[in-house]
Amino acid sequence: MERVQGIGGHFMRAADPAALGAWYRDCLGLDADEHGLWRQEPGPTVFATFDSGTDYFGSRTQQSMINFRVRDLDAMLAQLRAKGADVAAQTQEMAGVGRFGWVTDPEGNRVELWQPA
Repeated sequence: MERVQGIGGHFMRAADPAALGAWYRDCLGLDADEHGLWRQEPGPTVFATFDSGTDYFGSRTQQSMINFRVRDLDAMLAQLRAKGADVAAQTQEMAGVGRFGWVTDPEGNRVELWQPA
């Protein structure tokens, strides 16, 4: 059986694509080039499905949520707050997995940030 090798891209609709792209660059440091190509650091990727009634993604209209790995969750959340981003007050820790925090981008998409254990 042929298998996928990894995530090749993540695509989002936006009312203002340039502004949303700039937010991801300026607030999260996602330094994609003019074609959207981003060379990420090696590490684990989780692919998981959730029950359709979950509140984990925030708004019920959001059908999926991207999760970004970070080196220092506390530093990233502080950086986002300093830029005026909508950062969730709580964080979560899962033994053996790591710590999680959330930010909502300017278009209302909840994004998960993960500091692996």
